[in-house]
Amino acid sequence: MLLTPELVALTIRDVCDDGPEPGWTLLSEAELDRLVDRIESDAGSDPVFVFAYGSLIWNPEFQPVSRQRATAHGWHRSFSLKIKRWRATSDQPGLMMALERGGQCDGIVFELSADRRRQDLRALVAREIKYREVIDMVRWLPVRTQNGVRKALTFWASTKRSGLTTPLPPEQASSLIAGACGQGGSCAEYLHNTIVDLDAEGIRDRNLWRLQALVAAEIIGRQNMLGGTLASTPPADQ
Repeated sequence: MLLTPELVALTIRDVCDDGPEPGWTLLSEAELDRLVDRIESDAGSDPVFVFAYGSLIWNPEFQPVSRQRATAHGWHRSFSLKIKRWRATSDQPGLMMALERGGQCDGIVFELSADRRRQDLRALVAREIKYREVIDMVRWLPVRTQNGVRKALTFWASTKRSGLTTPLPPEQASSLIAGACGQGGSCAEYLHNTIVDLDAEGIRDRNLWRLQALVAAEIIGRQNMLGGTLASTPPADQ
């Protein structure tokens, strides 16, 4: 991988917490409970499965009953959610991953414990959905596993109606990712960690591999402009 830990380290800065994402409204505890109620009502008495395609794969923050490879057809990973907090700032916005229509996405499907379903589901939703404006980014998707098709809950699956995500040309996306850092780390760090941990699961996302090469080149270019002597990277498709 061209986006090495050494290059990622160059993107890390000490950034203070500037509060909530600008223009978004924090969910109240009552609103969070109503969202969890809705999800539980949708699931009924069936087990709750969660489809993970990014950081949830290696950091679900709950103990699943089971986990297995799964594929969501008709969706793909995309750094299309523009952010100004956590891994970015208002001065240097960044991008986080969402699911966009088209293609397919390989990931992991977890089954929540029936005994801890409400507790684990509430903690998971509280982690992923902090703002009122993004509630519609919680969706049920059919995912294919070796045991058949499961209905799985997923987060940050975009719709045209939401208007929250905008897929960008890779060159534009790489520029935002290379420059953004917030209190939670940098966008380049997030991209690097995503690829490393997907690879540990035997999942190789061609779009992310192309993007990491472009981000690496962008970081090197910026360092060289500042008077550094970093070597150039091979073309993005290598």
